[in-house]
Amino acid sequence: MSTVQPRFRDALRSLPARVWIVSLGVLVNRVGNFLPVFIVLYLIGRGYSAGAAGFVLGVSGLGNVLGNAIGGYLTDRIGRRWTIVVSAVPTAGLTAAVPFLGPYPLIVAVVGLIGVTSQVYRPAAAAVLLDSVTTPQQRLAAFAVFRFAMNIGAALGGVVGGVLATTSYTELFLGNAAACLLFGVVMAVLLRDAPQQRSAEEEAETEQAVGYRQALADRTLVRFLVMTLVAEFVYIQSTVGLPLHVSDVGLSARDFGLLIGLNGLVVLTLELPTAAVVSRFRLPYVLALGNLLIGAGLALTGLMSSMTLLSATVLIWTLGEMMSSSVANAYLGSLTPPRMTGRYQGLYFAAYTTGTGLGPLIGGALYALAPWTLWTLTATAGLLSAHLSLPRRSPSRSR
Repeated sequence: MSTVQPRFRDALRSLPARVWIVSLGVLVNRVGNFLPVFIVLYLIGRGYSAGAAGFVLGVSGLGNVLGNAIGGYLTDRIGRRWTIVVSAVPTAGLTAAVPFLGPYPLIVAVVGLIGVTSQVYRPAAAAVLLDSVTTPQQRLAAFAVFRFAMNIGAALGGVVGGVLATTSYTELFLGNAAACLLFGVVMAVLLRDAPQQRSAEEEAETEQAVGYRQALADRTLVRFLVMTLVAEFVYIQSTVGLPLHVSDVGLSARDFGLLIGLNGLVVLTLELPTAAVVSRFRLPYVLALGNLLIGAGLALTGLMSSMTLLSATVLIWTLGEMMSSSVANAYLGSLTPPRMTGRYQGLYFAAYTTGTGLGPLIGGALYALAPWTLWTLTATAGLLSAHLSLPRRSPSRSR
């Protein structure tokens, strides 16, 4: 153990400036990312039904999947830097228009477009990290720093958004737009794409071969994508099944907030040290154990009725989250062939957002049918995602 953390610290210190620049940019973006959190409350405050508000959020979720696919394509075509700018600037303009929109169909259309444009940057940002590192240790360190910045931004954004929402939703959405615009400006001014040395023959090969069809022909990638979708379905139950269960056992919304706050506090303080510890092990096995802990922790929720026991389950799935999140990105980076980083990352984030979109729909329906069905499916899906994390056994080894 004594040599692990120093090696990880060395990897952190050796990260190039581009990793810190994109992490700073995403922190700014996340601090102002108010719309996904407050759009439902905003629409209900304007007199729309919960169903109408939920539909808008659902359209935005579909836009997220499309946006990641577009972002993966643009990342490989026009470069990382300009893909981020193309994402941030339109998102800023559309978000600034939200409080001034009138008809409901227009609100649906604009928020749906925001769902697309706001996600385009994600494959590009991940590609910046992968372009900037040369060793597996650096790769894991880069994604750990990036996630740390995202988590700090989300925590600050929740506080700032809550304050703005109590005064004016117009200020809230304009603040969101300003953060997006600042993100785009910072990336345009400070970020530079890593130089890529390619021969004319390689360029011709890229034009003919590189694409989503070629990416999906990679069976290892497809297995990873299915794992991601299943794992995110499981994890999102922390915002669906957990609050429903908390209410059913007689606890309050404040208690649920404390449980989520416990998760956030542990992640902020321990995720980087956790990444340092797991960096000595093979990434697929770390990912499998992380997914197993997430599934087990959330499935056990249905058996607990006190804050003490529920807090214990939160610590279990939070440990799994810290083990798996940065590792998943780093492991995918090790699977990615040259010149296809954008496509691979785009497919990853599309699978990610599909899982987080289907999770509330299926989870809520199963809980309404019978809570035990949700927790049973959560446990089963956790086992499946852990299994899919492991490398496929070759036919020769199987024999």
